[in-house]
Amino acid sequence: MSQPRAALSVDLEFFTHLPAYRGARGVTDRPAVGLGGVTALLDAFADADAAGTFFTVGDIADDHPRVVERVAEEGHEVASHTHTHQHLSELDETERREELARSKERLSAVAGEPVTGFRAPSFDLGPDHFGTLSDLGYEYDSSVVPCRSIPGWYGGEFDAERPVPASAVDPTAPDEFAEVPTSVMPRLRLPLTGTWIRFFGVSYTLAGMRLLARRGVAPVLYVHPWELVDLPAVEGVPKRVYVRTGAYMRRAVRRILAEPFEFVTVRDLADTVESGERTPSRGSGRP
Repeated sequence: MSQPRAALSVDLEFFTHLPAYRGARGVTDRPAVGLGGVTALLDAFADADAAGTFFTVGDIADDHPRVVERVAEEGHEVASHTHTHQHLSELDETERREELARSKERLSAVAGEPVTGFRAPSFDLGPDHFGTLSDLGYEYDSSVVPCRSIPGWYGGEFDAERPVPASAVDPTAPDEFAEVPTSVMPRLRLPLTGTWIRFFGVSYTLAGMRLLARRGVAPVLYVHPWELVDLPAVEGVPKRVYVRTGAYMRRAVRRILAEPFEFVTVRDLADTVESGERTPSRGSGRP
């Protein structure tokens, strides 16, 4: 009997890319906080013989091209996380297209392969999100989170919990464009990973993965490299950012990858979407 599929994706950004850091009073003189977390993740994937998708901030390809090269060389998918990790809804149309186009161009050049996937920073969608991505040559998105509304965060817009044509969540989206939502805990409808794995513990994530697999849904998880390292104390960065970072998250990633799943890329899951399929789902994207 074949194992159920899952995707453990990585939002490849550094501590200094965080909106929480950019808005803080203090600063750090430590460069590229999170770089060691990329190595820890790649080692964990290799030990588990697993593949992943690295949604990468494009300016990392400018400053640390060897990191992006290694991700691709080790058989993982390189996808886009914008060029400078700006919230798309806060940019005008020209700025949004520049963030998306420049990231795709730089990452494709450094990785040596086409970049076709995208995830928005903080899951923040701009106007005509799917149409713009499609116009620029992307083929799938993973920025939808079917979670309950979380005040001050996100959520409440979408219900789709498995890969669908993007037109199932936004009727204006091109039929051939795919959406691969990130996973939430069934019924509770809070995300399974990111900050939530640190808040609730890895056992919470593992339980959610098993529940989704029983329903025939491939869990789509995400972590950040900076979560796997010891962070510098910076005045004004919220305490929640520091919860269970470092060694706890390094162990958590390995526990996830030890689960009886076939860990595949998000691209692999996007490829299961049939063009023109319709899956009922509340939400039409953000205005």
